[in-house]
Amino acid sequence: MTAKTIKVALAGAGAFGIKHLDGIKNIDGVEVVSLISRDLEKTREVAAKYGIGHVTTDLADALALPEVDAVILCTPTQMHAEQTMACLKAGKHVQVEIPLADSLQGAEAVVALQQQTGLVAMCGHTRRFNPSHQYVHHKIQKGEFHIQQMDVQTYFFRRTNTNALGQARSWTDHLLWHHAAHTVDLFAYQANSPIVQANAIQGPIHPVLGIAMDMSIQLKAANGAICTLSLSFNNDGPLGTYFRYIGDTATYLARYDDLYTGKDEQIDVSQVDVSMNGIELQDREFFAAIREGREPNASVGRVLACYQVLHQLERQLNA
Repeated sequence: MTAKTIKVALAGAGAFGIKHLDGIKNIDGVEVVSLISRDLEKTREVAAKYGIGHVTTDLADALALPEVDAVILCTPTQMHAEQTMACLKAGKHVQVEIPLADSLQGAEAVVALQQQTGLVAMCGHTRRFNPSHQYVHHKIQKGEFHIQQMDVQTYFFRRTNTNALGQARSWTDHLLWHHAAHTVDLFAYQANSPIVQANAIQGPIHPVLGIAMDMSIQLKAANGAICTLSLSFNNDGPLGTYFRYIGDTATYLARYDDLYTGKDEQIDVSQVDVSMNGIELQDREFFAAIREGREPNASVGRVLACYQVLHQLERQLNA
């Protein structure tokens, strides 16, 4: 794979699939050759815009193409584990958007199959790649900064079932298995210490969506660092997740790819990596791991601990 073009199939032409297509445009030696999504006409429109030749509504059609080396899955959460395993069984490298699965059993099954096949299998834990979080990670690695507490707010206004573009969704999102997964993984990754204590409470279940619209999570790492995570689909304000790193030498505020001091002074993170786009950097890692025959950052094996914690929290909430 070192010299040839990596040919990719992308499943899911919604808001996040388009973010990947925009990122891949900036990566040399990679070509998206197949686009899979459930609405054929909309999929054809997106494929025409990005010059993608093959369009289908069935992932199996793309997996049957011998030229496809790798697949990126931007499909509904409930399909992630099954589709990731289908890609591995077809001999394709795979990157699945977060979450890896909506159950620990599903996540463990994916990791077991990846170990059998030896293929690159990675999960879209984008926070590991955002320049803002990379900047903090480098400070931690150098011993210049140690986390005392992370205070995280994940807020959306999603009282109806819509996506990031405000379009109707065919599936239901989830605060625990999707949005909390970002922070649970990032906290252990940045603290460089496993999570040893986790607590959760949730608000009322929505009568139509069937999910909790508000949730509060507390985490503690083995090294003593703590994390407080507030999540809501009821917040009528700016959408997204805001991370406050409170440490021994500084306080940092991370907002997606941007970073600020605790006094809200912007920090220049433009030289942290080759791009300021976390999704593009995530994709670059996926393709580099394929070319170099190595395990990627955010491999399914490396993020499994996150899903073990989510499983523990779900059991607590259900009890």
